[in-house]
Amino acid sequence: MKRTERIDRIELMRTFVRIVESGSLSAAARQLGTTQATVSRRLQSLETVLGVRLLLRTTHATKLTDDGERCYQHARRVIDSWLALEDEVGQTEDEPVGVLRVRAPHAFGQDQLLKPLTHFLQRYPQLSVEWMLNDKSVDFLSDNLDCAIRVGAEIDPATVSVLLAEVPRCVVASPELLAQFASVKTPEDLSALPWIAINTFYQRHVELFDDVSELPARVVITPRLSTDSLHVARNTVLSGLGVAVVSSWTVKEDIQEGRLVHLLPGWQPAALPVHLVYPWSRYYPARLRRFLEMMRQVMPDIAGMRKPEQ
Repeated sequence: MKRTERIDRIELMRTFVRIVESGSLSAAARQLGTTQATVSRRLQSLETVLGVRLLLRTTHATKLTDDGERCYQHARRVIDSWLALEDEVGQTEDEPVGVLRVRAPHAFGQDQLLKPLTHFLQRYPQLSVEWMLNDKSVDFLSDNLDCAIRVGAEIDPATVSVLLAEVPRCVVASPELLAQFASVKTPEDLSALPWIAINTFYQRHVELFDDVSELPARVVITPRLSTDSLHVARNTVLSGLGVAVVSSWTVKEDIQEGRLVHLLPGWQPAALPVHLVYPWSRYYPARLRRFLEMMRQVMPDIAGMRKPEQ
């Protein structure tokens, strides 16, 4: 009987932690795959067991009481310890199990990363992955994510960020567009051309680097189109709408086959860093540790990537 009670109490604590981290009972219910009524009953049960009020609820928000804050900190430590125990006792050789929730960028989350992801799942048959493609900023708690692959994004110091690789970029345009303008011989000449901006990385100017100058060349641009999609940028450059800075891997074949022209090869935009990012915790389950190991190993060798410059 005591064992059953302990397991129930851990479930109550897990539910409470999820309420706090997701921000509401309804969000916790969605993430736990249950009903809001069940979540509410578990919260009431935990408050009864502890004999204190943990949350103050209004129509619009929930707020931790002082006792609730202390309970949350203790509950997090208990849950981390329990997860560590499950991993160590229930598995052999640190075999990953359960569900790993990952967010990856659209551009290569639906292409280059699928092969290593498939091999990863085939290697660990007891593991499942939720592979969500989204280029927006990450809120690990409210989005219920274990980790995210981020390209070129500023790093939140409250998270753990592991540099995996870099993505080289280049400036490209179609031959049809270039035929309408004077030849491009210097970075300054690029300002006279119409542009397509990938607004997550550049909007009103681009910076280009060569091997000689100490400072980058700053090119002011006026975008005809602004988008957050790398594929939209590539396709509209192909249509002749404008010039763009894109990840080199997306246009390699286009350049080789003459559909696009690599402008000013001696001047390159800075490569974009690729990080695996996850929230800090006292304990990381085997599924996250193994995924990190795999990504560190394969990412620099994926087409279009390179090892980070030291």
